[in-house]
Amino acid sequence: MIEVEVRQFVCLKDNFGVLIHHPDSGHTIAIDVPEAAPYLQVLEETGWNLTDILITHHHWDHVGGMTELVEQTGATVTGPERSRQHLTGMNHFVEDGDDILVGPIAVKAIGTPGHTLDHISWWFQDAGIAHTGDTLFALGCGRVFEGDAEMMWASLSHLANTLPPETTIYCGHEYTLSNAKFALTIDPTNQALQERTKRIEALREVGRPTLPTSMAAELSTNPFLRVRDPEIQKNLNMVNADPADIFAEIRRRKDNF
Repeated sequence: MIEVEVRQFVCLKDNFGVLIHHPDSGHTIAIDVPEAAPYLQVLEETGWNLTDILITHHHWDHVGGMTELVEQTGATVTGPERSRQHLTGMNHFVEDGDDILVGPIAVKAIGTPGHTLDHISWWFQDAGIAHTGDTLFALGCGRVFEGDAEMMWASLSHLANTLPPETTIYCGHEYTLSNAKFALTIDPTNQALQERTKRIEALREVGRPTLPTSMAAELSTNPFLRVRDPEIQKNLNMVNADPADIFAEIRRRKDNF
């Protein structure tokens, strides 16, 4: 295991910025840059020097501050190979399964298309951390914009089968309370979900973030990962249906929730 420090902070309206710092080497990684100012503020507060930026996908609310942050810090930017057609200013490109080193920190790129075709999730295996961008949210998943439901289901399954249950998961947005309310309509008898929803409500009442989450928590409460659960299938009148079809139905309902 490798010891890192993580700072999470609000950007824009409901985006999160994340900085991962390795004290021994001094390397500091930003995951996405919705806007530069919050990153610069945290860097000033901590005294960390930003060395690298890792991009999950090309949407403006994840890269809007990238150019300014690079200009202010000189950080190296690594992002999806498929983002070449959308973004300028990246230095290195990755595809699903690629491994990179940021100083002593090993990072694996996990291709998770669906929300966008270029989406990459980042797994810091030795630190027990992953950032899933807009693919996997706490109790939810991203809207399917550029791919299709089958592709998104495959990406979520890829994460569920790759990341150990104890993995700490950061993602792009604070959507958890709304996701919890929806999840209860799909999985109303899930006691773990009921208890988690109460904790989420208490956190949001005092303005505290609900993230990070863990893969274990998502596997036990996130309906988008639980399409094989008999109770969910029964609630949807889709017993023994194809998992991708069940996922598509849950996503359709969430889109209209």
